[in-house]
Amino acid sequence: MTKELHADILIVGGGLGGVAAALGALRSGRTVIMSEEFDWIGGQLTSQAVPPDEHSWVEQFGVTRSYQQLRRGIRQYYRDNYPLTAESRAWGDLNPGAGWVSRLCAEPRVGLAVLEAMLAPWRGGGKLTVLQPYRPVAADVDGDTVRSITLRHRDSGREIVCSAPYVIDATELGDLLPLTGTEYAKGFEAQSDTGEPSAPDHAQPDNVQAVSVCFAIDHVDGDQTIDKPENYDFWRKYQPEFWGGPLLGFKAPHPRTLEITERSFTPNPDDDPLLVDADQRRNAGDGNLWTFRRIAARRNFQPGAYQSDICLVNWPMIDYMEGTIIDVSEEEKAKHLKAAADLSYSVFYWLQTEAPRLDGGQGFPGLRLRGDVTGTDHGLAMAPYIRESRRILPVTRIVEQDVSMTVHGNSLSKSYRDSVGIGMYRIDLHPSTGGDNYVDVESAPFEIPLGALLPRRVKNLLPAGKNLGTTHITNGCYRLHPVEWNVGEVAGMLAAHCLNHGLTPHQVQADDGKLEDFQAQLYRAGVEIRWPDVRGY
Repeated sequence: MTKELHADILIVGGGLGGVAAALGALRSGRTVIMSEEFDWIGGQLTSQAVPPDEHSWVEQFGVTRSYQQLRRGIRQYYRDNYPLTAESRAWGDLNPGAGWVSRLCAEPRVGLAVLEAMLAPWRGGGKLTVLQPYRPVAADVDGDTVRSITLRHRDSGREIVCSAPYVIDATELGDLLPLTGTEYAKGFEAQSDTGEPSAPDHAQPDNVQAVSVCFAIDHVDGDQTIDKPENYDFWRKYQPEFWGGPLLGFKAPHPRTLEITERSFTPNPDDDPLLVDADQRRNAGDGNLWTFRRIAARRNFQPGAYQSDICLVNWPMIDYMEGTIIDVSEEEKAKHLKAAADLSYSVFYWLQTEAPRLDGGQGFPGLRLRGDVTGTDHGLAMAPYIRESRRILPVTRIVEQDVSMTVHGNSLSKSYRDSVGIGMYRIDLHPSTGGDNYVDVESAPFEIPLGALLPRRVKNLLPAGKNLGTTHITNGCYRLHPVEWNVGEVAGMLAAHCLNHGLTPHQVQADDGKLEDFQAQLYRAGVEIRWPDVRGY
């Protein structure tokens, strides 16, 4: 007999957006069921093993209060549990990995521990039920209303039917959109549709950003070389037309200029972590791939605690461009994900055996896969890094012209009356399955309009991540960790607000008075909805 569960709000997907949605709803007094298909909650921060991509002002403003609590919690976890040096322990903006991509590069398990701690009181109090590992397989829909979602256990096949007045799609690929019949877009929209300068002449729905299977490595004495991967010869010869050389190499297009540049790779450079200035506005930080996304800098810790730095590999050469995993058969999806993993193993083997060294030699046989760091026996990340999802067709669609500095100059982007959050990142599109090179456009600090969280037709389904109402282009700056968190937190708070006041999300967005009441609630909860206007008074 199929088990049935009911709560005020059902959240499908336990990534950053899903966790933030749960916290937003729970703080507002509502009961929540949250499901997650992988063994870890946290999505791109944990199971996908991607250090947070954040804007330059993240230590001061520009993210929600609860996201700052997550960041502070990660730093405090290190202070409480790790053998930091006195200097690193005293470092206010502690960056455990001293990576250049972010001011907070940390091991995935630490992010997981802090997220679990943030949810723990609600689970203990019976307000939150977490179902793992479950994925959605069916939906019961009545007209414009989603009644329930059927979840299936990843391993046993056992099914649970979960119902709730509000359903939040926090899956990585927007999986509830086709299941519920919610209208959505995918891939490139046509320029005739969006008016975006960077869009193509014709829509390309199957042309999506590459997925990547990340992995962690360190470098120790001895020969750690793995067996030659099954498809290594294929990937060793693989060369996209625009790449400037084989994919397995240190030459690649520069994302911003598209000029062919050559990066370096120097394991354990023994640099001073306190001198790393992780500000992508001043330095992209990817010159030395070892330090780019380093998640443990051994000099942050007491001597002997770490044999080596730990480096997170999320580099251009692991971007898998051979096919989309959206709206294909399960067999096709599995084929592409396996091939993406094969590419990552091949990159690692190439690093061990053929990568050019500064001393003129080849290969770094002392490199080790650190699957213990990413929580797997196979050595790679637990989940693929998903950059692009299905996207709702929204009340308000965010287009390139709204955020591009070509349009706005060095100022804020379009201001929305219904702003429910803020963010900042360049429009950063990786090579795609249609054979396109990087698309990288300067963007201005932007707002998140509530209308981008509302499907045009469906009344009680809300997005909580990369499935909000962006385009292929603007997804490039709305897809990062703090924005996903903001979107999820607002979705959870909105669902709870509507239940608490007998409203619908569309009524809140359309009516100035109701909107202002909700925005005031966001403000009290620490959700910034406007960028600071800093001046004397």
